[in-house]
Amino acid sequence: MGRGANFLSVEVIRSFEGWPRPDGGSAVTIGAYDGVHLGHQAVIAEVRRRAAGLGLRSVVVTFDRHPAMVVRPESAPLLLTDLEQKLELLAATGVDATLVVRFDAERAREPAEEFVEQLLVEGLAARLVVVGEDFHFGAGRAGNVELLARMGAERGFTVEGLDLVGPDGRPAEDAARVSSTAIRRALRAGDLDAATAMLGRPHEVRGLVAHGDERGRELGFPTANVAVPGDILLPADGIYAGWFTRDDGSVHPAAISLGRRPTFYEQAHASLLEAHLLDFDGDLYDTHVRVNFTARLRGEERFGSVDALVVQMEHDCDRVRALLTP
Repeated sequence: MGRGANFLSVEVIRSFEGWPRPDGGSAVTIGAYDGVHLGHQAVIAEVRRRAAGLGLRSVVVTFDRHPAMVVRPESAPLLLTDLEQKLELLAATGVDATLVVRFDAERAREPAEEFVEQLLVEGLAARLVVVGEDFHFGAGRAGNVELLARMGAERGFTVEGLDLVGPDGRPAEDAARVSSTAIRRALRAGDLDAATAMLGRPHEVRGLVAHGDERGRELGFPTANVAVPGDILLPADGIYAGWFTRDDGSVHPAAISLGRRPTFYEQAHASLLEAHLLDFDGDLYDTHVRVNFTARLRGEERFGSVDALVVQMEHDCDRVRALLTP
């Protein structure tokens, strides 16, 4: 791979080959950063603040996949963001650079000390490392804040372990802390308000508009069937109001159905994401789109007749229009 790319005006480093080691040193934070939620943003803001005061470059070190996908694939969490979206969100924090580390079986076996030496010391010339107080890394998760501090004293960098925070950005007790795990739990429960509060934005998924059975069009509500990658977390089945972003950048209010369509099917092997764009009638097939979930209207229901379903769909679209349009 090349040394890096300019991504939304932020340097993305995928290899140290040919990349000049920062002469003045770096202030670094490390993590999976899935979701780039408010807790993550608080850590990065502190890194940027400290970097500016010390004359250092601010750098986020993250991974090309969630480490659990390699270490424990049978129980790895579904993701809140794919790599592209994560890089966009990290860029929006104003960090100077993001180092994307390939996480594979070899990396999983790497001793924590080697990770520090190769990436932080030799690669980034770290002078300050800021992580959450619960941060672990390296083979067997043997690395922690204590190990970082011990190595830092020997290799010329200081370490700060930050308290985890709540949605207000202040240190919080366990139950109120913002975390990727807590956000996943809220989304699975259909608690969109809690997930949005922790993310600092609506949850968004991305995918390709695929051909379906055109049942929505038959009912008078044509929908875009969005095929979301299987490693991305979808909220609980239900009806949502949200925004649909086309591949040309245009944004449309949408009534979103996520579920197994029990009015028509006794069983379905997976939930289907369908978005009805208000006041739009165009071809969306085979385009890459983005769907965000702004408000949950109701859970999925089985209706006694198609006519009853259509009446409810009309009511849902009216609610979406009222929620999303001025």
